Amino acid sequence: MLQRMAWLTSAATLLTVLAAAPAGADGAWQKMGGDARSGVSGIAFEGRTADGAGVDVLVVHDNKRSGQPRLSRITHRGGADAISPMTWDGPEPVDLEAIEAIPGMPGEYLALTSRGIVYRLKVTGSTAAVVDYSPLPAIGEGDDFESLALVAQNGRLAALWADRGAGADRPATLYAAPLTFAAWGQPLFGAVTRRAYRAPYPTGDGTRHISDIAVTDSGRIITSSASDAGDDGPFDSAVSGAGRVTVSAAGRVRVTLAASPTVLGTFPRYKIEGMECLPGSADALLGTDDENLGGYVRTMPFCAA
Repeated sequence: MLQRMAWLTSAATLLTVLAAAPAGADGAWQKMGGDARSGVSGIAFEGRTADGAGVDVLVVHDNKRSGQPRLSRITHRGGADAISPMTWDGPEPVDLEAIEAIPGMPGEYLALTSRGIVYRLKVTGSTAAVVDYSPLPAIGEGDDFESLALVAQNGRLAALWADRGAGADRPATLYAAPLTFAAWGQPLFGAVTRRAYRAPYPTGDGTRHISDIAVTDSGRIITSSASDAGDDGPFDSAVSGAGRVTVSAAGRVRVTLAASPTVLGTFPRYKIEGMECLPGSADALLGTDDENLGGYVRTMPFCAA
């Protein structure tokens, strides 16, 4: 009961902070809470609002202690955003870093922790129920995951995810594999391929070469990258065009990375950890986890074909 009361208090505080917060310093970012528990670590498109003027998305928070928020819903209307906490029904994950809607399965999502545990969720109203969970395949030594994208092409599904990398000595490793599901709900991954990836920006010692992945309808791979000097910053980040992915009718996944990734935008002072292409538009919704400074969201036109 005490844990439930603490959760309700935290949720009320988050909503109060949002209502009082002005836009970010550049006038485009919208603040989503003001502390380390409210950062946006991953974003999944849920649907359009009833009036068609906005979108609902699910966002994960990388909290680690029992009772802390794991999942929220944001209604984004370009300057009039609202956020509400979701109930997590099932085993609590530690350090959620990404979430994606499962194509062709309305209301179902995969969420990923930094250590590579995948949770399949069924969302009904304000509750996310855990259907099943299992580890990613082919986890490498020292892998630290912050990204996940699901791709539907030619009637087949594929998953892309990445070890984030660390500075000049450790590029990101981008993984890709066919994806199916067992009858009881467990995600099943096929043959895994790997590609090394270095972000063109930022390039310092604290660089995370891939902090999230999005894929356009045409198969363009877009990545975010970020640098983190500590819980109070300074932060820096960028979004880049990284390559392409195709999935054949036989389920074969092919990833081609650009020899020189194109920087689409840079974002000093912010640490982008969530990114989602919004269906029916060229917009990407970006989310930040700025640690003690809270989290922000905004859109940018990065998802054109």
